[in-house]
Amino acid sequence: MPVVVLAGFLGSGKTTLLNHLLHRSGGSRIGAVVNDFGAIEIDAMAVAGALGDSTVSLGNGCLCCAVDAGELDLYLERLTEPSLGIDVIVIEASGLAEPQELVRMVLASEDPRIVYGGLVEVVDAAEFDDTRARHPEIDRHLALADLVVVNKADRATDGERVLGLVRSLVDRAAVVPATYGRIDPEFLFDCRPSEERVGQLSFDDLHETGAEGHAGHLHSAYDSLSFVSREPLDPRRLMEFLDSRPEGLYRIKGYVDFGPHDVHNRYAVHAVGRFLRFYPEPWPAGDERLSQLVLIGSGIDTAALDKQLDACRSEAPHADERGMWGVLRYVPGTEEDLGEPV
Repeated sequence: MPVVVLAGFLGSGKTTLLNHLLHRSGGSRIGAVVNDFGAIEIDAMAVAGALGDSTVSLGNGCLCCAVDAGELDLYLERLTEPSLGIDVIVIEASGLAEPQELVRMVLASEDPRIVYGGLVEVVDAAEFDDTRARHPEIDRHLALADLVVVNKADRATDGERVLGLVRSLVDRAAVVPATYGRIDPEFLFDCRPSEERVGQLSFDDLHETGAEGHAGHLHSAYDSLSFVSREPLDPRRLMEFLDSRPEGLYRIKGYVDFGPHDVHNRYAVHAVGRFLRFYPEPWPAGDERLSQLVLIGSGIDTAALDKQLDACRSEAPHADERGMWGVLRYVPGTEEDLGEPV
């Protein structure tokens, strides 16, 4: 289950973005953890009203908690209980919090059911210069981010300049403009396949039929590439590709067949920003042995990436005994696990 950290200064639009995700989750159940606010009110979640320290269960399956940072690991453990059926957890950080600390807490969690889902930093395009002057630490926060949402782009008189400035401050992160926090949930997590609904309308139905359901073309903010190979991939070449992945490439997910380097397992890949993990698992009985990868980013050259992945194919009948060393560095539990982004 991915755990996404949502950060940004007060007024940048974090809560608006979170509410957008809750109402446009594509059927996915979201556990939302609001960090260090005490008693809060989330205006777009009128069904929840004012949140205190209690847990509130919403009609669309979302589950929200107002918590202290010290309780975070406890709440993560509770939210990953299979009985809740939650698909993704979003932690909304306090406007004055150090997002790096929340990221460290997620990475330090010993819950085997979670995986780091990235640090999303929200900035107010209209107030960015003033905010940066008052809070110079924003440069450090942006440098740590995996995805930066330049919100309120419609209110900025020089939005392109702000976008360019933000891009100059990030370290390979994807940077996307937005209005009213509207980004496609598929950028952050895998939405459940849509199912035919019978009976009462859900939040998703209401938003699809309402005016906001037609506002903005969310998919225009990012590009995606699907890559399939029936030939195994060479682990050394793939690691060279992953180590040099370009700016704006936010997510990589899928499965890799390393052929003779490990005939018993396929390797699930999970990459967010600079964070990378491989998870070996036995090949399902009867499944065709394929490498299948999906790459998602903003401003990426999909044709060039496809060509680079194509060059990773290998027909070598024998394994290089050291070929998997680079991959094994990013398998959880190995002695040299070096996948942390911070």
